Amino acid sequence: MDELHRHNKARWEALAAANVAYSLPLLNLDLAAARRVLDPHGVMGAVDGKEVLCLAAGGGQQSAAFALLGARTTVIDFSETQLARDRQALAHYGLEAQLEQGDMRDLSRFAPAAFDIVWHAYSVNFVPDAGEVFDQVKRVLRPGGLYRLQWHNPFTTTVEESGWDGRGYRVIAPYVGGEATFRSTDWDVEDADGVTRKVEGPREFNHRLSDVINGLIGRGFVILGLWEDWLGDPTAEPGSWEHFLSFAPQLLELWARYEPRS
Repeated sequence: MDELHRHNKARWEALAAANVAYSLPLLNLDLAAARRVLDPHGVMGAVDGKEVLCLAAGGGQQSAAFALLGARTTVIDFSETQLARDRQALAHYGLEAQLEQGDMRDLSRFAPAAFDIVWHAYSVNFVPDAGEVFDQVKRVLRPGGLYRLQWHNPFTTTVEESGWDGRGYRVIAPYVGGEATFRSTDWDVEDADGVTRKVEGPREFNHRLSDVINGLIGRGFVILGLWEDWLGDPTAEPGSWEHFLSFAPQLLELWARYEPRS
């Protein structure tokens, strides 16, 4: 466990304790809803009986969805609180999954070619070297297996979200990799009463689109699709978060197939 692991783990325990959206277990899923959560773009196919790794994906969301769809599900996450939410969700549905506490950069506890699908939650931005994680995924994924990855759109960290000038948002930083810098490191977390509180977030790192795509291709992955997480509203109040996202979508998602011979 290095300093980055200790720091980010502490921040995630605080965020989960504050009920950040990523940590709220999904307790109202049916089969159709479970599939929408996991595969809104229709790439994944049937998962019944398949071995699935939910990578850095604690929180009681993906584990429950995969288990409902009949997958043999394993979750690895470094947050005890996040894994506790998985236990809550699985118990709610009367389902089981293997829950492991650990770092996405070290999957050595799993045998080579152990999984048919690795479903990677938004988390690779919390480590400086995405390639280190890709090497781990490559080792545990079977040939022909699927890898789903979501990460922060690196362009958005160069744009000032409060910088609306009547025509657009100001670009204030170069488009580079490395540790991301934000005006504030706090995350806004809304509690059950609708009150927003600020909780310090983890350290984050930019991973450029070319680094991610070429890093996967160079390791034998074939890209099946790439999507922006389009949550913005161009009719919202200029300068609001919803308006900003219509100019700079925050998240990117891709699906890839591991084909080592390619």
